[in-house]
Amino acid sequence: MNEVNSQLEPAMFVRNPAQPEWGVGQVQSNVAGRVTVMFEHAGKVVVDSRNVELEMVFGL
Repeated sequence: MNEVNSQLEPAMFVRNPAQPEWGVGQVQSNVAGRVTVMFEHAGKVVVDSRNVELEMVFGL
């Protein structure tokens, strides 16, 4: 798990830079490197943090 993904907690907002069309998502859980996020335009997605580095979003 990368540094940013390891810090993610429920209720934090994130983006997937590889999928900008998904919009902003809210973290629902972060368990054993699997981050569940509810994205604006993609719905619920489980991200394997070994393969995807999410970006934190501030100021919403």
